[in-house]
Amino acid sequence: MELGLFTMPSHPPERSLYDGQQWDLQVLRWADELGFSEAWIGEHHTAPWEPNPTPDLLVAQALLQTKNIRIGPGGFLLPYHHPAELANRVAMLDHLSQGRLNFGVAASGLPSDWQMFNVDGMSGQNREMTREALDIILKLWSSVEPFHYEGKFWKVDRPAEMLGVLRPHIKPLQTPHPPIGVAGLSKNSDTLKLAGERGFIPMSLNLNPAYVASHWDSVKAGAQRSGRRPSRRDWRIVREIFVADSDEEAWRLSVGGMMGRMYGQYFLPLLGAFGFKEYLKHRPDVADSDVTPDYCARHNWLVGSPRTVAERLEQVYDELGGFGTILLFCFDYAENPKAWLHSMELLAQEVMPRLAHLAP
Repeated sequence: MELGLFTMPSHPPERSLYDGQQWDLQVLRWADELGFSEAWIGEHHTAPWEPNPTPDLLVAQALLQTKNIRIGPGGFLLPYHHPAELANRVAMLDHLSQGRLNFGVAASGLPSDWQMFNVDGMSGQNREMTREALDIILKLWSSVEPFHYEGKFWKVDRPAEMLGVLRPHIKPLQTPHPPIGVAGLSKNSDTLKLAGERGFIPMSLNLNPAYVASHWDSVKAGAQRSGRRPSRRDWRIVREIFVADSDEEAWRLSVGGMMGRMYGQYFLPLLGAFGFKEYLKHRPDVADSDVTPDYCARHNWLVGSPRTVAERLEQVYDELGGFGTILLFCFDYAENPKAWLHSMELLAQEVMPRLAHLAP
């Protein structure tokens, strides 16, 4: 099992955008030093608790400050980018990364983002736009001949050579392109079906393990459309994890720290407004009001000593039927950085070696 991280990124609203970016860079440097295999960085436009509309800027900075870890957006919200412009930007970023870039894509799920960009997410227009944009990007990267693409949302040309010196020339460094990852949240996720259909990396976001198990059904359903055979080794699972020297200390620093605050003030109210709290419950008869940070720590988060977290992580692995990479869900512990660093160290150096026998 590989170890990576996933950051929205999340910061408390009082944190300045500059300071938030500095914390994210610090965490990425630590992850690189500790041997994390990859990092994925989210994009959001209207969420003060998720204040990063430009994941590629953080990726570009982090690539200069790390040596081995693969980094990528997790992902670019394709409905909000012109696919021709994004194709060139991602290809350029791939060259700057010298082959360490991952390319994550997503359809966007915040209604406030939909409204800002005039996208009808309620009808599924965001998912349609995501598929069309990705088709255009891949066509621009793979084609050598001129073409005209006229879709439902975009018209794009690959022009022929002009004036003897002008022509499209930007392609990714990695062939045929950087690894593509797609994140999924809902049951019967369309984006996870897309992952299975196209052979992309599926990433399941942080919900109840019993619910997340249904995500592999979406990957398999998508794979059947194209005759592919998906591998659980490619499956990434995002999970909240906090490790400390004892169970009691881990509980105090997680539920009583920024993890508890972010969940209580932002994430749980947001999921409740979407009607998604049921996806966090270990039993359907649990009342919504009982789904608190304390409840999530008991049933969904992996919190405790290295031994406790290793046991819980193996339990999640067994419940899901196996997966290839666990992605640490990141929080802003800039006010207590030693606690977060120690948690990352214990996770990498004591928890993961206990799970070396888990190979999907």
